[in-house]
Amino acid sequence: MNASKRYVLGVGVVAVIVIGSIVGAILPSKHAQAAPTIVPDIEVVQVQQQDVPIIHEWIGTFDGLVNADVRAQVTGYLLKQGYEEGAFVKKGQLLFQIDPRPFQAVLEQAVGQLAQAKAQLANAEAVQGRTELDVKRYTPLAKEQAATQQDLDNAVQNNLAAIASVETAKAQIKTSEAAVETARINLNFTQLVAPIDGIAGQAQLQVGALVSPATGPVTSVSTLDPIKVYFTVGEPQYLAFRKRFPTEASTRADQKTLRVELVLADGSTYPHLGSFDFADRQVNESTGTIRIAALFPNPNNILRPGGYAKVRVFVDIQHDALLVPQRAVSELQGGYQVALVDHDNKVAIRPVVVGTQVDSRWVISNGLNPGDRVVVEGTQKVRPGMHVNPKPFTANATGR
Repeated sequence: MNASKRYVLGVGVVAVIVIGSIVGAILPSKHAQAAPTIVPDIEVVQVQQQDVPIIHEWIGTFDGLVNADVRAQVTGYLLKQGYEEGAFVKKGQLLFQIDPRPFQAVLEQAVGQLAQAKAQLANAEAVQGRTELDVKRYTPLAKEQAATQQDLDNAVQNNLAAIASVETAKAQIKTSEAAVETARINLNFTQLVAPIDGIAGQAQLQVGALVSPATGPVTSVSTLDPIKVYFTVGEPQYLAFRKRFPTEASTRADQKTLRVELVLADGSTYPHLGSFDFADRQVNESTGTIRIAALFPNPNNILRPGGYAKVRVFVDIQHDALLVPQRAVSELQGGYQVALVDHDNKVAIRPVVVGTQVDSRWVISNGLNPGDRVVVEGTQKVRPGMHVNPKPFTANATGR
């Protein structure tokens, strides 16, 4: 074998060795060990069993216990405003003054006409007194033929006319007295006063404006302590409530046992509890709901009409309820399910029936048992039959 053939053979052997090494490095050995299975960490809690209150929530709207519009009863110009907008006013306190001068003049004119009517009555009574004396004088004279019958007839007719004049004067006095009273009432109407104790609203018209009975409210006054809260409930809920308290007497007697709370717009719980006031006379045909009113103490007038709040009503106690965190429950196609971890740390998916919400937890009506371990954190990692490494669930600062 010459030198060139030996060189080619040596190069081929080296190439075979290199390729074999590369292939061996790429292909795993049949005897190589399989990679270890990763067991994910998940957080679990045990199903709790305890007595919980049954709470219903609705959105409520504030309104005054009594709302009174202040309107002008006469036509005139506003001279002054006598109250501070948004301040507490007492019943009878002056809110606006309408120019009283035209009405004062009308009153004085009516008083003068009344005085004239009284003077006319006095004159008519004096005339009637004289005519009555003439009748008395002519009657015996006519019997004795000392006076003619015509003289007696004239005296009688004059007396009757005088009596009619007296009655006319008396009627005029009543008319004049009515005119005086009307003028006095209209003069009093120039003072727009608070009809109730309460908080006075914004002035709708300013000083100098012309007001009349056709003008809208100049302002409004509302009684705010207690304050009224309106909310609407479904007809089934209303019927369930009335089954517990079938009569009005029992409703009013037992409503004190029902705890009614407010959660204000800023998320805080109102410190005063409320009570039911009344249910509306009819169910809304369009929505199938009925309007309910509740009363809440409002000592500092913090709550104002038009505001919104969440109304919470504690209607009952559910004994030995099963509770799990809301985040442990998944909704799927209209149903609910949870992931359980058994004693062998294997995962099982179980459908459940949820009830009411209690703070951040669900009441589970069916599907779980006391002491079951449910996955709270890490549900997206688990599958049925998977082995997991369960750890106690602890809520962080964000309240998860």
